[in-house]
Amino acid sequence: MKAKFLPCCLVFFLAASVAAQAPGAPGGDAVWLTAAKEGVGTTASLKSKVWLTLARGVLTEIYYPNVTTANVQMLQFFVFDPARGKVETEFDDAIVKTESLPLQPKAKKPVSLTFRQRTTSRDGRWEIEKIYVLDPGSDSVLFTVSFRHQNPNTELFVYFDPSINNTGMHDTATASSKSLIAYEGDVAAALRCGNCRMDLASAAFSGVNDALTQLRRNGKQTETFDRAENGNVVLTARVSPANARAEDPLLFALSFGRTPSEAEETGQSALEKGFERIRLDYETEWGQYLDSLPATERRYRAQFLMAAMVLKAFEDKAVRGGNVASLSIPWGGGLNANEDVGGGYHLIWARDLYHVFTAFLAIGDRPAAERALNFLLEIQQKSDGSFPQNSWLDGRPGWGSLQMDEVGYPLVMAWQISRFDHKTYRKHIKPAADFIVRNGPATPQERWEEESGYSPSTIAAEIAGLVCAADIAKRNGDFQSAANYLKTADDWESKIEKWTATTTGKYGDGNYYLRITQNGRPDAGDPIGLKNGSGTYDEREIVDAGFLELVRLGIRRPDDPLIVKSLKIIDQLIRAETPNGPGYYRYLHDGYGEMDDGRRWNWDGTYRGKGRLWALLSGERGEYEIALSNSLDRRGGSRQLAAARSRLDHMLGFSSDTFMLPEQVWDKRSLPVRIDRLFLPDLQWGKGTGSATPLAWSMAQFLRLATNIAAGRNLETPAVVYRRYAGRPGKN
Repeated sequence: MKAKFLPCCLVFFLAASVAAQAPGAPGGDAVWLTAAKEGVGTTASLKSKVWLTLARGVLTEIYYPNVTTANVQMLQFFVFDPARGKVETEFDDAIVKTESLPLQPKAKKPVSLTFRQRTTSRDGRWEIEKIYVLDPGSDSVLFTVSFRHQNPNTELFVYFDPSINNTGMHDTATASSKSLIAYEGDVAAALRCGNCRMDLASAAFSGVNDALTQLRRNGKQTETFDRAENGNVVLTARVSPANARAEDPLLFALSFGRTPSEAEETGQSALEKGFERIRLDYETEWGQYLDSLPATERRYRAQFLMAAMVLKAFEDKAVRGGNVASLSIPWGGGLNANEDVGGGYHLIWARDLYHVFTAFLAIGDRPAAERALNFLLEIQQKSDGSFPQNSWLDGRPGWGSLQMDEVGYPLVMAWQISRFDHKTYRKHIKPAADFIVRNGPATPQERWEEESGYSPSTIAAEIAGLVCAADIAKRNGDFQSAANYLKTADDWESKIEKWTATTTGKYGDGNYYLRITQNGRPDAGDPIGLKNGSGTYDEREIVDAGFLELVRLGIRRPDDPLIVKSLKIIDQLIRAETPNGPGYYRYLHDGYGEMDDGRRWNWDGTYRGKGRLWALLSGERGEYEIALSNSLDRRGGSRQLAAARSRLDHMLGFSSDTFMLPEQVWDKRSLPVRIDRLFLPDLQWGKGTGSATPLAWSMAQFLRLATNIAAGRNLETPAVVYRRYAGRPGKN
């Protein structure tokens, strides 16, 4: 490889002129890549404050110095054939395979967040293999690159497109044969190679004069630039082996710091430590964590372990308990990423954190569960007792609305881990419960974050929260507040159907739960305007399975006649079959998802989409079946437990080859590969879409369902709520 590669490179080097400052600022629009991540990674310990994501054969967003701040749009390699004047990139022109690597070659389960990407040209002329690990001792990502090709004159380039501080603009870049550096404010990134030459290094503006644009436009690179300031910058360099062992993988470090020099020094130290030593440290840490987890069935073990690691990885290293919903921005977050799109899904929702909390309890990681509750109470809770729709790590509200279920869930969490002390009650529990009494049961937004009114799922969380708060109040001697909370909860419990169940509907016998009623009048036929361009409908037409929260939280029995009737409507209207089993839509006429031809949903509402199947809803149905199994005789109970297990199988089928569970699942025949940054390549029937992947809620739901099946009951159902309502003698 070396003997034939370098002479061509030297000739090409003479053809390119060098200029200090790149013209053409600010460059083309930045675009976040697909949210369908094939891998995520960070260290199990706390010193390193870097998180990576992988998608479509390339490295995508990297987060630093916290789990909410993305700094990379893409790092990939591209291949240039001077004789043919042809350039091919990993992202646009390759066949991709990503694998989760076990520590032992024969193992059938992951033991760390270690991933290998293979990208192969469509004509088979070249292949690139990369393995990624993170350094537990520094803010560095290390990866090896093996390049195999048929044409000895083929040239390999690295392409680094930073997006520092959650934006694609405002970055400054410098390029040399030593380092490719980008920075903005107090965040800097440096890419270095430990055993290769980097020539033709250039810092330029995306789509204007970067090396890839030059090669595509002119068939050659005519200019290189030392520096590009204040724009959407791209860093490139041609790479080749710098030692006699040309067959050895190239070793790169992408490192971070508060200044360019700090980032460079961090990278150099990591390279000197070496890939094998860092990989051993990295995988040993994760192995120790996995050894602490409970056993599960062999069929589900790999998915179980990956789900647990992902949930742990989504927690910030400095602000403990701050677990984001996903390290992604679904569908790229709009037409461009020039400015911050509001955090995407790398923010903290109290609802998602509740589900993560219950998963941590289910797998025995109580300290992580306690940290999650601490974050909600000590950082996110507002002075009036409520919780924001979502927030940044410092508690600043993100998207600005209020969802009443997110005020109820922290009260359930506190009860579940026996947070009964007087300080917590007075400072956090009582203010939240008082807020629910004053402002419920209607909510400005329900759990799908789109509509206001009376929602079965929201009311279930409010009632459960009040009952849990009442028990905590009694333990603190505040009997007056306890009585008030229970009186309110009982009143709302008696009116759930009055507010949310129609008797004049168009489905079945007309009597079933609705997704939401704006005014608490389920028989009125009030028009409801659905979001995402979905249209306006009679409220009685719009159903979802949110009423199952009434069962899961212990407010209604699973064999309650209205629950059973409503489930039949759900199966009729919002269930769809896939090769990996049936799935469920959020609600009828949902518009949050790709269009039928694969075009993405846009955050700015330009495109009208269609909501696709949600993987976590299969898990919710499985938990209902567990609850039902406990109310039947042995034979019936066994059948329902088997049905719950089948839901776990469906979720397993929806997962990717690297065990990443998506937010949404494609519900149609597979579409052919479409290589475009605005579209998700290769939508496969029964697999994830361009939605958030992996989604913490989905991963948590898998862990919880698997653990509950093994236990034969839903462990997160608060007993104090169940005893008062669903478990009450004679309760139908």
